[in-house]
Amino acid sequence: MMLNKSIPKYLKHEAEIALSFYPELKEVPIEFKLTRKMSSSVMKAQPKLGSLFKKRNKRNYVILISRHFDIQNRKFHTRSIPQNVLIGWLGHELGHVMDYQNRSGLNLIRFGLCYLFSESFVIKAEQTADHYAIRHHMKDYILETKNYILSHTGLSDRYKEKIKRLYTSPEQVLEFVNEKMN
Repeated sequence: MMLNKSIPKYLKHEAEIALSFYPELKEVPIEFKLTRKMSSSVMKAQPKLGSLFKKRNKRNYVILISRHFDIQNRKFHTRSIPQNVLIGWLGHELGHVMDYQNRSGLNLIRFGLCYLFSESFVIKAEQTADHYAIRHHMKDYILETKNYILSHTGLSDRYKEKIKRLYTSPEQVLEFVNEKMN
């Protein structure tokens, strides 16, 4: 049983595997919450509003997960995502939680505003989440997730271009791993 974690039954196995790479989050309350639909995202990690100004070690987080997502009028069910891809996706979101743990409440508000209005900030934030996941030995899961998204024939080219533009590429993941090892 995971302390301080609320995980939907059908994601329990994958979430527990992803969490096992982040022992620092063992005591951190995190709710994995299924949602009907989010605009332009499959998953999103964020601090719970009520805990935003609590001490860093007292904050609660939520990882919102779309039950399904629509891309160019095609519906994809999160349940149909391969297990390792889902673990990588969750690991990326847990990377965001790690980043948030190092920020003050005011800094998190600034972070949210910058994320909404600055594409260059989004790129940096997404790279930071991937770097946390890679440093926590999730490289293979992160690569599998990125390769799945970029090679999935059912996803539109427009969506893939957005992913290429805003998120760390598989090549950048490998570069980061090589830099970290040298």
